[in-house]
Amino acid sequence: MTIENWQLPEPTPTPTTTAREPFWRSRIGRFLALTGVSTLALTGVGLAYLESTTASSTTAASSTDSTSDSGTNGATYGYPEGGSMTYGGYTYEWPSDGGSASGGGTSGTTTTDSTQEDATTASDDESVGLVIIETELGYEEASAAGTGIVLTSDGLVLTNNHVIEDSTEIQVTIASTGETYTATVVGTDATNDVAVLQLEGASGLTTATLDDDVDPDVGDAVTAVGNAEGGGVLMAADGSVTELESTVTTSSEYTVEGETLDGMIEFEADVVSGDSGGALLDDEGEVVGITTAASTGLATTVAYAIPIDDALAIVDQILAGDESGTVEIGYPAFLGIAISSAGTTTSGTLPGQSTATTTTDGAQVAYVYDDTAAAAAGLVAGDTITAIDGTTITSGDDLSTAISGYEPGDSVTITWTDASGATESATVTLGEGPAV
Repeated sequence: MTIENWQLPEPTPTPTTTAREPFWRSRIGRFLALTGVSTLALTGVGLAYLESTTASSTTAASSTDSTSDSGTNGATYGYPEGGSMTYGGYTYEWPSDGGSASGGGTSGTTTTDSTQEDATTASDDESVGLVIIETELGYEEASAAGTGIVLTSDGLVLTNNHVIEDSTEIQVTIASTGETYTATVVGTDATNDVAVLQLEGASGLTTATLDDDVDPDVGDAVTAVGNAEGGGVLMAADGSVTELESTVTTSSEYTVEGETLDGMIEFEADVVSGDSGGALLDDEGEVVGITTAASTGLATTVAYAIPIDDALAIVDQILAGDESGTVEIGYPAFLGIAISSAGTTTSGTLPGQSTATTTTDGAQVAYVYDDTAAAAAGLVAGDTITAIDGTTITSGDDLSTAISGYEPGDSVTITWTDASGATESATVTLGEGPAV
């Protein structure tokens, strides 16, 4: 996937007063439907932590603010109005006026109280082999944070894809030493939410201890360790496994389609935004999973982790350079535009007259980013790209597919129609896009 099909709104200049409001972004979506519950969805988030740095970047980065949240920016939501469900020994009820869900025991008493333990500062042992990840999303004027797991002494790091998705810069800090490295993306699997990073110039790092025996059982004690709320300090949330081979289905979020993650470890613990990519430890202190998503706004947080064996299988494929299935190696080629809806424009009319709509084949340019191939070609907003290297482009999807077949550094010839209807073309070198 390339940025050409994201349909990002035009960036807005940084306002005089910088807005820095936290919210959550992720391919794991805002609403997590629980296994076996087909008609209700618990409020949930993928667990990367993101701060917007301009008033407009919240919308550009994600649709997480598209649902009204009374100014809490992703803290608590309740759906559906007047609904209820029983899950894990608790009954959750939503008031008829919307509002957040409250949960209680099987006796039917509704309460927001919870016996779930709050996360505490991680111990030295719990912090071994873990890293704090901070990213810049240069094309969205935002920054994000998450967690990662050190796999090798020379700096291979495992994390969730949504922690580094859209990033243009990645900084990784070793939790136990405070050493900071620049990281590059080795490969990603967006569908299974796994990413592998390489720390530049790293050596002699202490690695995490990975589970080498059986998977945890339901009821086993576990601890999720991560960069909670992007605070830069590892926190440890104790809990227990509630289900194995769990399935989480996500709803669509902004331009990211919903997806399903299978085979997850489901557990209850005080997991929050920023914990993504962190370690789920068993009672021996070994990594059994990668914390990936959780519910919010409920008395008891239900969280999900990718089993470590499943994640390592994807790591092996990435390290082998096998770009098959849903695995992508390195960074994508980047043209450097945002596109409008596929080639459709609506003209204004006089009152009482029907609206005239015309359709033009091609990918209509909504915005051109500075210092990119598109800018070098001379493309401007309002142009319509009609061909790439002679291949006809009829829509934004066509353009995305065409660009995805190239690598950064490849030369391509772009053909487009400008606002006056004249046909133009230029040969340019594609750049390196943000992580996908």
